[in-house]
Amino acid sequence: GGRETVFPGEARILVPSPKVSTYDKQPEMSAPEVTEKVVEAIASHHFNVIVLNYANTDMVGHTGRLDAAVKAVETVDSCLGRLSHAVERAGGTLVITADHGNAEMMRDPETGEPHTAHTLNPVPFIVVNPPGSIRHLEDGRLCDVAPTLLDLLGLPEPAAMTGHSLIDAAVEQEAAG
Repeated sequence: GGRETVFPGEARILVPSPKVSTYDKQPEMSAPEVTEKVVEAIASHHFNVIVLNYANTDMVGHTGRLDAAVKAVETVDSCLGRLSHAVERAGGTLVITADHGNAEMMRDPETGEPHTAHTLNPVPFIVVNPPGSIRHLEDGRLCDVAPTLLDLLGLPEPAAMTGHSLIDAAVEQEAAG
């Protein structure tokens, strides 16, 4: 994060965010436009890896508006459906995850007031159209995301990484019976 340098072989597609004071006023943000660009990129077969961020549930979650958060979640759900179909048509694999929660807890359970901060609740790690050897994944931690992505790409895990591939863990457990 925080790097603006484009690496060799990297292409960036930036879609402007809507000009609103807070995203509860437009919880869809630019997700449909981002999705359209990424579906086109997938269909081009030009890229081996595409990374994108749907910020809707995070940005709208910070407003504390439940109705807007629901709309943000519905929008991202619809967009992920489109991406999933595009990835499957292309024979690729889609990984869906997050580094923190937000929109899943819109009210503070103690006070009943709007909860507008990130949460530490578990987040999904979903693999759509995985390689045939993967039937399930183990629960993991944030530090396991990068090793798992490298494993899916067939790339070695640097020694500096403290996590492990959730695929290895799932295959090992399956072999153990």
